[in-house]
Amino acid sequence: MPLIPEEPQIHESAQGPRVTPAAGRTAPTPRPVPGPRTAAAPRPGHPGPGPARPTPPAQRTHGAAQPQAPVSEPAEPVSGPVSGPQIQLIPAPADGALDAAGEAVDLLLDTGRAPGDILVLTTGEPHPWAAHELSFGEASYWAQHDARDDVFYASAASVARASARPVVIVAVNGGDDAALASLPLARERAGALLIVCGDPQRIDSALGSGV
Repeated sequence: MPLIPEEPQIHESAQGPRVTPAAGRTAPTPRPVPGPRTAAAPRPGHPGPGPARPTPPAQRTHGAAQPQAPVSEPAEPVSGPVSGPQIQLIPAPADGALDAAGEAVDLLLDTGRAPGDILVLTTGEPHPWAAHELSFGEASYWAQHDARDDVFYASAASVARASARPVVIVAVNGGDDAALASLPLARERAGALLIVCGDPQRIDSALGSGV
């Protein structure tokens, strides 16, 4: 029997009827089935999964910080002068004090002391070198003092004009009490060592200390 053209021919699928989605709706995108996940390393600038880690506190060296008391004074008071030169006395008569001072200079030079470190003062007659150099005028004489190239000899009366040197030697080769009054200032000019050649009693009286 022939088919009627007005009736459409319907073919059935082997898998059954096809479901057509409703108008206006799209078919949902299939998603993979979730399975066990491993912890992935977080990307730079992005924290990983889990609660945020608190910022660690500032490191402490010894417990809680405690204010320190400022140290302004020594634990015990220091009596006497803080620093001063060592004082050495060489007993000698007035007429032998200059020779004793010369021997002291030679000994210092032999032990390695630089000549410019030594200043020799006389309370009486000037040292022969000083008398000779002064004959050319005080300007050239004191210029040698300022150069500090060699041992310098001067009168104890001019000690205020002399600058400090590590070693000062005083030859008490005469002079009155006014000349001996320069001994305390000579001690101030001595940076490390003061050597006094002369009468021990006069020297002790002038320095005002048992040396």
